[in-house]
Amino acid sequence: MSHPHPELKAAPPLPEGGLRVVALGGLGEIGRNMTVFEHAGKLLIVDCGVLFPEETQPGVDVILPDFTSIRDRLDDVVAVVLTHGHEDHIGGVPYLLRERRDIPVVGSKLTLAFLEAKLKEHGIRPRTVRVREGDRRGLGPFDCEFVAVNHSIPDSLAVAIRTRAGMVLHTGDFKMDQFPLDDRITDLRAFARLGEEGVDLFLTDSTNAEVPGFTTSERELNPAIEQVMRTAPRRVIVSSFASHVHRIQQVLDAAHQHGRKVAFVGRSMVRNMGIARDLGYLKVPSGLVVSTKELEKLPDHKITLVCTGSQGEPMAALSRMANRDHMIRIGKGDTVLLASSLIPGNENAIYRVINGLTRWGAHVVHKGNAKVHVSGHASAGELVYCYNIVKPRNVMPVHGEWRHLRANGDLAIRTGVDPERVVIAEDGVVVDLVDGRASITGKVPAGNVYVDGMEVGGATEASLKDRLTLAAEGVVTVVAIVDADTGALAEAPDFLARGFVHDDATFEPVVPVIEKTLATAAEEGVGDAHQLEQLIARAVANWAFRTYRRKPLIIPVIIDA
Repeated sequence: MSHPHPELKAAPPLPEGGLRVVALGGLGEIGRNMTVFEHAGKLLIVDCGVLFPEETQPGVDVILPDFTSIRDRLDDVVAVVLTHGHEDHIGGVPYLLRERRDIPVVGSKLTLAFLEAKLKEHGIRPRTVRVREGDRRGLGPFDCEFVAVNHSIPDSLAVAIRTRAGMVLHTGDFKMDQFPLDDRITDLRAFARLGEEGVDLFLTDSTNAEVPGFTTSERELNPAIEQVMRTAPRRVIVSSFASHVHRIQQVLDAAHQHGRKVAFVGRSMVRNMGIARDLGYLKVPSGLVVSTKELEKLPDHKITLVCTGSQGEPMAALSRMANRDHMIRIGKGDTVLLASSLIPGNENAIYRVINGLTRWGAHVVHKGNAKVHVSGHASAGELVYCYNIVKPRNVMPVHGEWRHLRANGDLAIRTGVDPERVVIAEDGVVVDLVDGRASITGKVPAGNVYVDGMEVGGATEASLKDRLTLAAEGVVTVVAIVDADTGALAEAPDFLARGFVHDDATFEPVVPVIEKTLATAAEEGVGDAHQLEQLIARAVANWAFRTYRRKPLIIPVIIDA
């Protein structure tokens, strides 16, 4: 297996007739999926998503892929192809279109509908190209064929990209549910046909590569959902992703069967389910869905609420209910059904919400105590089937953390792919397909781009480090009035501390330290205010660490007397 090396340099020019593949997100992480294909002087982008921040990134709303390497080539982009409508695949599109508004966006009906609703909030009207499985479109020098795949959102597509350098098959996110609710299965006949033609590079979803066997069918959740609807004494509150149309379909069907009415709660849930219903992806029995106003007239055992917040997001409806900060008051006898996964890194937030709901008397049904979730991604057994059907010449696992990518690469090797032709890449690593062989040839910048309120890319690693320091250690502002002639303190300095445990006497011992620092500076002829501020900051920081074993952020302010 070829691995990236930290010492990679900028990639050389692409050889004539070759195909270059660069993931700007989605490798080594779950999220912000974006892959750039380059051939014959043109670029094709597949997906452009966002990543949600970790606890070590306070104040960040979402994280974008880094567009630096394509910014001066935006005019060469022939299209953005979207495999499906999840945030980690479409969330970055508004930020890309801000940089060039008229890039054609190619996707299926539901994917484009979700994207257009999102772009409306950004005031952007995209140029869209609607495709469906079986379609073939020429996009510049890239000939793209779209293949149906099954995933946790309807209308997902894999894309086969034919170029003079060879054919790439990109699965997007997929699994192989043999009994999907919409009867639209992953088209293995198309995979086999493409395999017969010859797949030179296979990009496969790695999310569940470590999970043995096969991903359970969505239909197998029906008994658990139905049991909740049948046995819950009072209201049922269901929390799910606002895009999981099939999961919500099962909830609606079970509620209808047991004579309950349903209301959608939360802006994204109301918007997406409205879109899915209008386009015919969500079949709603007449009279089933009511407004939250109408619910107030119904007895509790006739009520089902469908809301967002299954990942413990602080602003989503479910977290607010757990915190008693929502118009819906959770109480004894209510049943809360968390019909979703635990996304790695969100476990603490989710358990906090489960504990909060339980405290108010709710019975919480979740993945840990009932069969109420199945994954949207192929497990090892399904991936191996795909390798054996497609028989790819080169493999590049995508969409996953390091452990997932490696596990997926190992599966490919076990089915007979030459280990030298399995490429494990990271974000920004350049993979060139030349003369039928894929190899790593260099790298491009691919850092994290933070969206912080209205500011894109303003927050940096340094400013996040400052925020973490503020959170963990507090801040001390030192205001020193310095005599311009002597360079000594004109009066005792003021100390303003926040988050740093102190009383009136805490900072008395540091005054001589500051006096000594200023005296030394005066002897050495340092009179520049900025330099003096740096010296004072360092002296106070050293004192705080020696005395209190704390590292507060020090903000020095010098005023000339």
